[in-house]
Amino acid sequence: QVQLAESGGGLVQAGGSLRLSCAASGRTFNPSHMGWFRQAPGKERELVASVTWSESRTNYADSVKGRFTISRDNGKNTLHLQMNTLKPEDTAVYYCAAANRGIWPYWGQGTQVTVSS
Repeated sequence: QVQLAESGGGLVQAGGSLRLSCAASGRTFNPSHMGWFRQAPGKERELVASVTWSESRTNYADSVKGRFTISRDNGKNTLHLQMNTLKPEDTAVYYCAAANRGIWPYWGQGTQVTVSS
């Protein structure tokens, strides 16, 4: 069983920065990908950024390219999302998730990010 726990959310003014972290635990943690999703009120959950666990290849949603950076530390089983130049439209609950063979079965509880204008 894999457990994911996010931290680092909060309230920030537009233009500010936040860094989210995700700690993974489990006896056999070896995902193909890890990623950050977000869900704003009334909207569907969307993939913000993902990284391959072994090769660290990254992928970003167009809306966050150039502002967000995803990174992982395999030795510590942690995932991070550095969010810069935040906008009010980035307000959402952010979820850490782990994938295996194209399926995302493991999810954290989510952390709220609120960007005020």
